[in-house]
Amino acid sequence: MAKKKQLEKQSIDKLDVKPGMVIRVHLKIKDVNAKGEEKERIQVFEGLVLARKHGKEQGTTITVRKVSGGIGVEKIFPLHSPLVEKIELVDQKIVRRAKLYYTRDYKKRLKSTSEKKGK
Repeated sequence: MAKKKQLEKQSIDKLDVKPGMVIRVHLKIKDVNAKGEEKERIQVFEGLVLARKHGKEQGTTITVRKVSGGIGVEKIFPLHSPLVEKIELVDQKIVRRAKLYYTRDYKKRLKSTSEKKGK
């Protein structure tokens, strides 16, 4: 349990994101109220990284998936966007593929790296 808390507080470099990581993406959102005033806030999206595309180029994107209310939600985030404020590592899963699209229909859960060390 102590390792999980240690991982939660760990902020990672945007370029070190890999498929199989459970991350929190802090995204800047601009809201407009009834008076027409703009207000900026931070929205957090937590989920599993399914894929990373375009390597280390300027247009690198990651696909993050979470299940909200029994419905799967996927978002694609450009890593070099100024709207992505920071990315926090929550957990690391054991994967053997570069693209985890099969987890959309996958009934079993992926094992965490801390679970593997415990065996």
